[in-house]
Amino acid sequence: MPKILRQVQWGRAMIVLLVLWLIFLFIAVQYLRQEPDQNTNQRISQVLRDLQSLHRQREEISKLLSEYNTGNAPLKPEDKDALLKTLHDKVIQTEGLIGSDGDKYGAPSLEYEKTRRRVRMGVEEMWFFISSQIRNLQKKMQNNSPQALSQLTKILDEGIEHKRSLLRDVDRLSEEDGFNSWRLKEAVALSDLVQRRLTYLQNPSDCENAKKLVCKLNKGCGFGCQLHHAVYCLMVAYGTQRTMILQSKGWRYNKAGWEMVFRPVSQTCTQVTGPVQSWPGNDHSPNIMLGIIDSVSPRPPYLPLAVPKDLADRISKLHGDPAVWWVGQFLKYLMRPQQSTTLMLRDAAVKFKYQRPIVGVHIRRTDKVGTEAAFHPVDEYMTHVEEYFRQISLTQKVEKKRIYLASDDVKVFKEIQTKYPEYEVVGDPEIAKSAAVSTRYSDGSLSGIVMDIYFLAQSDYLVCTFSSQVCRVAYEMMQSLHPDYASRFRSLDDIYYYGGQALHKRVAVMSHKASSPDQMDLEVGDIVGVAGNHWDGYSKGRNLRTNRIALYPSFKVDDFIDAVEFPPYSEVPLEDPGET
Repeated sequence: MPKILRQVQWGRAMIVLLVLWLIFLFIAVQYLRQEPDQNTNQRISQVLRDLQSLHRQREEISKLLSEYNTGNAPLKPEDKDALLKTLHDKVIQTEGLIGSDGDKYGAPSLEYEKTRRRVRMGVEEMWFFISSQIRNLQKKMQNNSPQALSQLTKILDEGIEHKRSLLRDVDRLSEEDGFNSWRLKEAVALSDLVQRRLTYLQNPSDCENAKKLVCKLNKGCGFGCQLHHAVYCLMVAYGTQRTMILQSKGWRYNKAGWEMVFRPVSQTCTQVTGPVQSWPGNDHSPNIMLGIIDSVSPRPPYLPLAVPKDLADRISKLHGDPAVWWVGQFLKYLMRPQQSTTLMLRDAAVKFKYQRPIVGVHIRRTDKVGTEAAFHPVDEYMTHVEEYFRQISLTQKVEKKRIYLASDDVKVFKEIQTKYPEYEVVGDPEIAKSAAVSTRYSDGSLSGIVMDIYFLAQSDYLVCTFSSQVCRVAYEMMQSLHPDYASRFRSLDDIYYYGGQALHKRVAVMSHKASSPDQMDLEVGDIVGVAGNHWDGYSKGRNLRTNRIALYPSFKVDDFIDAVEFPPYSEVPLEDPGET
């Protein structure tokens, strides 16, 4: 009889797991059958991650059941209670995945979320410092004994294992703190609010009398640069409560204009009538033309890296880089694909057999190298790709290592396939051919670059150079697809920046006494204008208190959130009535 009872209990447990599994499959199928919008894409990404987690938990429970059922001797009561508690914990974890009790912990505090991210950043910066110092020692000891050099290499090899273990534990704490459901819901709700505000702004009920901001798309630069120009125009339009009119006829990438690839910026207001004044005009000017960000004067207060004051705390709690999240929302609105573009991307995903886990790798060559950016060999990119896969392999089984490769040099595809045969390279070398300088401004080139940006943004991690606008666009779009992917990148040169941005500020949270002439003193509360991260534990910037330009330890500062008074758009409800 006890054996039968035990089998009934296990049978019930397996039925519960099977039901949960079927619920997830049903949710995933329903999402995938619909025409997905950007918020649905967020939910799909979360569902797929949760399915993988549920699958791992099912395997663990099946193993427990197998071990229990194969035993001949009956379990002691205390052993049985321990086993049942383990099973119960596994089932309770799955309940949180579908949100049945995801709110029982409430929302985390802003300080908690910031501290959680600082711990992760601190681990990374500590390793940057230690590994850089050891490599410097290796260079100085080239003429010393091979045994000493070997010992330093051993320290590096063992040290990076410690770093991976620490990052795994930090990530595990974040996953098990009970707030993941809140993070997903808040990401969807906050993004939805911004998108509804933009829709309201861009579709006035009375177009003829609505104030307008005119933006010419054809800035003399590449696609990423032009896209950032449009984002900046829309930000200023949002800040001044003007409907943006994007003039794109004769666009160098497609003569028919923006609407051939992306949905219209406005459905109800597409024309400008009457005189158009140059920025800044005045509050009574019906139409204002906005020039390029680099030369506009006086500079609007709404430029990146500003975020709206009324949303600053919510964005800061949700995301590790609020300014990037804010930029991503404007890209999300502007880059809503036409149906033909959606079909192109779907066909490409099928053709590529695009699967996760996957790292997006963008390697810019041709016109950038030697002018705006230094040359970085393929091996340098792949070192960081390999490190990402080693990191995630601590918590999940990686069946196949994949990269989505985007480049304007077709030779890069062959080089990676030859040097790294264990990797599956996803991407289209033909896009690289069309991205060459001679053929860059064509319909084929536009389709290719849109495809590259889309799949780079869909990746789990990004390795690139932030000196490239395309890479920064992909990183910005990535943030609109997930609650917080601020740390899911490795740039081989610059930190993130927005061309023409206001000063990137950070605030000192620890004091520092310079230990060498190339370092600065810091007092708690000092504001530092950031110039860049040297990825060796130190960053460079200007201390606005002393006006000194020098190095400082990266971990001793925190981002300064530039919260600016944007219009609150009280006409738009905080929650979508259709969702309540």
